[in-house]
Amino acid sequence: MTTPLPNPAIQNVNKAGLSRTDYKGLPSTLCQGCGHNGIAAQIVAACYEMNLVPEKVVKFSGIGCSSKSPTYFLGRSFSFNGLHGRMPSLALGGMFADHTLKAIGVSGDGDTASIGLGQFKHMVRRNLPMVYIVENNGVYGLTKGQFSATAERGLQLKKQGTNPYLPVDIAMEALISNATFVARSFAGDPRQVKELLKAAIAHNGIAVLDIISPCVTFHNHENSFHSYSFGKEHEEPLHEISYVPAKEDITVEDFEEGTTREVVMHDGSQVVLKKLEKEYDPRDRWQALHMLEDAHSHDWLVTGLIYVDPEVPSLFDIYNIPETPLNRTPNEKLRPSREALDEVNRLMF
Repeated sequence: MTTPLPNPAIQNVNKAGLSRTDYKGLPSTLCQGCGHNGIAAQIVAACYEMNLVPEKVVKFSGIGCSSKSPTYFLGRSFSFNGLHGRMPSLALGGMFADHTLKAIGVSGDGDTASIGLGQFKHMVRRNLPMVYIVENNGVYGLTKGQFSATAERGLQLKKQGTNPYLPVDIAMEALISNATFVARSFAGDPRQVKELLKAAIAHNGIAVLDIISPCVTFHNHENSFHSYSFGKEHEEPLHEISYVPAKEDITVEDFEEGTTREVVMHDGSQVVLKKLEKEYDPRDRWQALHMLEDAHSHDWLVTGLIYVDPEVPSLFDIYNIPETPLNRTPNEKLRPSREALDEVNRLMF
């Protein structure tokens, strides 16, 4: 006899029978006010609202303040903390072992845009199904405030002088590497962060979220692109975004006819985009590239869903991974027979 799940309408639990507390992690040891803490809170909210079971989620990270973040959400989930810049390799192996899990990777601008840039771009082009979050603050906070690869040229820091180099644009790097989902957000805009996370989780492929996350200790100057003040004053949303789960009534009565774009995901869920003052289609890759270049030339912090293509096969689709996870497949099904090996040797030699 099975015990029925609690009724969400009666108790403060979701359809998985879990409370929001079930999605939390340990107390944060990051600086008070760090944008990373706000992102962790929205991951908790998004997973709770999407009724994910924490034990069916696996977390990956590398090195840096950002890579400490998985400790602070989904404490019941599996978690792997790897070497600096090597999180993509770890995630690739882990997800091939069990493709039934949902993967959330958390990295930083140093972990991704410096030592890990090569691994990041190869993961993107392979379209591994996972959410790849870059908590981007433009500075190496864990090692006391050096410029990172995403710091803007001309930025002045007290102990580092003036940055002479042009920055790496993570969203642009993802786009030109053929990512199938690219978004940018700002840790100071929690609703947008949460809705983008939901859409990313539903995406069947690599979902790159470049989230500007101010470092309140080493990099929160008013003139910095990665500060709270700059983000709040210069954020330019492309659209208002709402995530609509599959099999739920879609209500868009408050949208005027012709003012929305709906992107249907592989599982039947939808991303509903309400246009603001801009005419923008996130399914147009060329338009996305042009928009990012235009935003860079005008110092705009453009946020929202930049590009999505839900039709591209994922890495697991390409390799036709069987329904049973490889780490649960018996040896006799994984190992070739003696006859098969003899035939291979005969053909080769």
